[in-house]
Amino acid sequence: MNKDNKDMFSTKSYFYDLPEELIAQTPIEPRDHSRLLVYHKDNDTIEHKHFYDIVDYFKSGDVLVINNTKVLPARIYGKKTTGAEVEVLLLKRLNINTWECLAKPGKRLKIGTTINFSDELFGEITSDTDFGGKIIEFTFNGVFEEIIDRIGLMPLPPYIKNQYKDKNRYQTVYNKVSGSSAAPTAGLHFTNELLQKLKDKGVEVVEVLLHVGLGTFRPVSEDNILKHDMHSEYIELTKENAEILNKAKSEGRRIIACGTTSVRVLESSCDENGVLKETMKETKIFIYPGYKFKVIDGLITNFHLPESTLIMLVSAFCGYDETMNFYNVAVKEKYRFFSFGDATLLI
Repeated sequence: MNKDNKDMFSTKSYFYDLPEELIAQTPIEPRDHSRLLVYHKDNDTIEHKHFYDIVDYFKSGDVLVINNTKVLPARIYGKKTTGAEVEVLLLKRLNINTWECLAKPGKRLKIGTTINFSDELFGEITSDTDFGGKIIEFTFNGVFEEIIDRIGLMPLPPYIKNQYKDKNRYQTVYNKVSGSSAAPTAGLHFTNELLQKLKDKGVEVVEVLLHVGLGTFRPVSEDNILKHDMHSEYIELTKENAEILNKAKSEGRRIIACGTTSVRVLESSCDENGVLKETMKETKIFIYPGYKFKVIDGLITNFHLPESTLIMLVSAFCGYDETMNFYNVAVKEKYRFFSFGDATLLI
């Protein structure tokens, strides 16, 4: 069924039925043994593979773009002076000791409230945010990241029912720069060995950075997607890597992004002609059907939540009808969905 332009902007148009048992609760081991749905845009065909087969779809000269962000154990628990428990999710560092956060129970946490997280870490709520969060100023004894690593839990999504004990399994094998509140989950399927196979085949691997925050996983609450306000997230593209990508584009070589976060870095770092430049900034880019991609030729990504900005991005790349069709195929074929689930290669 073709959607007219008006319906394309309706959040409800991006809903699909997903049985709860298809929401992956644990990751597949080894990482690259998850399933892989390959969608070919040119002839609208689908193949069912495993992630380790992805090497077969790359050719020498292709460029694979990966997001090297590292997930903080960003979920921390503390107590108010009254003894009431508080849960805080660190979203974005604003300066050396101040963070933008989500906090529960939010309505009971007034400006001036102090929270004791451990003998080494204390916080004071200094203001509210326009998205219902809190600005917290921390006082700590020692190195903040080391304290968080000791007391924090990985910020697994709420649809994953149990805290997964292995913190490293919610990190990519190529993570480097700490600062994310969620994993760039498409990258969780890669092993070092698989990356080496791609390099041995002549594939260039280029790193970018997007610290995943509220912009990536915040649900769309508006009925009309055009009214959705994306939350900003920090991105980086080095001058050297911009030049590598520009050279590949000028030579007609393919650029394949691993993850929607990598796509958003690339599409936020180029001019109207797709020429990339060194970038260090915040992005609020929201990609939905009608968007003209300037950089990428392919995308590796997971299966995303209904009515999310991520499924809208995929629909922009593959087409609305085509995307909803292969999502329905994935449900029928019992693929595993969301963060710990299976992957797609869209080329």
